[in-house]
Amino acid sequence: MEDYNLYFEANRSLWNKKTPVHLNSDFYNLPAFMAGETSLNQIELSELGNVKGKSMLHLQCHFGQDTLSWARLGADVTGIDISDEAIRQAEILRDKLNLEATFVRSDLYNLKENLQGQFDIVFTSYGTIGWLPDLNKWADIIDHFLKLGGTFYIAEFHPVLWMFDDNFEKIVYPYHNTHTPIVTESEGTYADRNAPIKQVEYGWNHGLGEVVTALTSRGIYPEFLHEFPYSPYNCFANMVQGEDGFWRIKGYEDKLPMVYSIKATKMDR
Repeated sequence: MEDYNLYFEANRSLWNKKTPVHLNSDFYNLPAFMAGETSLNQIELSELGNVKGKSMLHLQCHFGQDTLSWARLGADVTGIDISDEAIRQAEILRDKLNLEATFVRSDLYNLKENLQGQFDIVFTSYGTIGWLPDLNKWADIIDHFLKLGGTFYIAEFHPVLWMFDDNFEKIVYPYHNTHTPIVTESEGTYADRNAPIKQVEYGWNHGLGEVVTALTSRGIYPEFLHEFPYSPYNCFANMVQGEDGFWRIKGYEDKLPMVYSIKATKMDR
């Protein structure tokens, strides 16, 4: 079996560089968040519902804005991320806001070695699973940490988007996971395209069939799979904002699926 540590370490280094840029970006709008504004979107807020009093594990939480937003809504939250700097900043934010939250620095695949317990909800969102080569290992982690009868929820960018080049002019990458990493030289970041960051990154595309099968094979069955023709974020090139406030690729408005969401329940096998 291939050793993915080289890829993960490169990506960890990249996210350590991205985190300080993201903290100071308009994209993440930290002043508004510190003043009480949520970082969550209507998609996940409406679909996941009331989390008050529930334990939640947030996979690939970055510097914890969404994790802490769920804490503000009453969840007992634990966030994990591969980036040392992201977890350090998440803990600083938590303490400044006087919120209850636990943050753990861990490669997702090795989480069993770094975290104990089970949770009512396992949550992940927007730009997470593309950093993982093997969704069977990902689903094993979800299965391990999710209570029987618990809820798994993901809102994620649609795999069709990752088939295109950076400017959405042509299809370059496969829809299906070939298990060979997609290697690109990252310049800047989606939160600041002019940021002085340049480094090779490694990613993998995952079709919807792969995602659903990884979950159902472990007894985690979807209540729904929704697809949306818009993004809540202006995070790709050549995006235009509609009257509804959402973002679409110019020239492909309402023609491309941009986001999907899955809400699933862990059943007795």
